[in-house]
Amino acid sequence: MNLDALSWKILNCLQDNARQSNAEIGRKVGISSPAVSERIKKMEDAGIILGYKTIISPLDTGYQLKAIITLRAFIGKLKPFLEKVKTYDEVLNCYRITGNENIVMEVVLKNQKHLETFIDQLIIYGETKTQIVLSHVIRYKELKPIK
Repeated sequence: MNLDALSWKILNCLQDNARQSNAEIGRKVGISSPAVSERIKKMEDAGIILGYKTIISPLDTGYQLKAIITLRAFIGKLKPFLEKVKTYDEVLNCYRITGNENIVMEVVLKNQKHLETFIDQLIIYGETKTQIVLSHVIRYKELKPIK
């Protein structure tokens, strides 16, 4: 599906606030509510819009640490890890990457003891490196059209 300028305007509205009504989006982009609804449905069907989520503040729900953990898997341990990582509640995002490490994870933890316990679970799969996140510089930046 090719995205025209109008579809991108709708996507930008949804990225800004996915809870706004189709009528509100229509007013912003200059088309009717049914036309907005039809375009959104087409983008969902095409797999461009993957879903809608509520973003929860980890700090305000009891998690005191956010960390980035990389893992360099031991020989024969990458595939078992790729299955196991799906079961960890602490992992918000996990990426398989190129380079010296195989995995990058974004995790949330209750405290330092929780971090220690979590790392102890990981070290059977490979060598880990941990960086504590201090703050966000960019968060949930809007995707823009390719120029």
